[in-house]
Amino acid sequence: MSAIPKYISAYPEHLQTQVQRLVDQDQLGQFLLDRYPQPHNIKNDGALRDYTMDIKQQYLKKSDPLSKVVFDNKIHVVNNALGLHTYLSRVQGGKLKSKNEIRISAMFKQAPEDLLNMIVVHELAHLKEKDHNKSFYQLCRHMQPDYHQLEFDTRLYLIQLETYGAIY
Repeated sequence: MSAIPKYISAYPEHLQTQVQRLVDQDQLGQFLLDRYPQPHNIKNDGALRDYTMDIKQQYLKKSDPLSKVVFDNKIHVVNNALGLHTYLSRVQGGKLKSKNEIRISAMFKQAPEDLLNMIVVHELAHLKEKDHNKSFYQLCRHMQPDYHQLEFDTRLYLIQLETYGAIY
């Protein structure tokens, strides 16, 4: 199955084998439903902004402000992105203005809240750390202690979506 190596190729072979078995037996969806029985209720950009700002306020009060937080239909896994953090600088009236935006792939409108949370945390961490380095992942774990497990489960969710479709 092509979806498996694409999403979990960096993980140990025994995990890849377990996931492959779940996919082959059409049990990955049930595995995910057992872990995450229902999707989140954040259905529009306003609710996503409020959700993101609550997390930002709790963990990153002094970080740069966000000008936009939206679900984006144009972000696809094909681009190797589930969310995007963009930083725009413009000269406006002789001053340099900067804006931070977070865009989350619209495919996560029907995802479990824990997986959406992981993506939001990841993008918020980019406000402080631009690169995926040790400090970046420490910040992610500070905001979401189960960050690495949730990242793996998000990869499983993507395999499910690509192979069999949505679980909800």
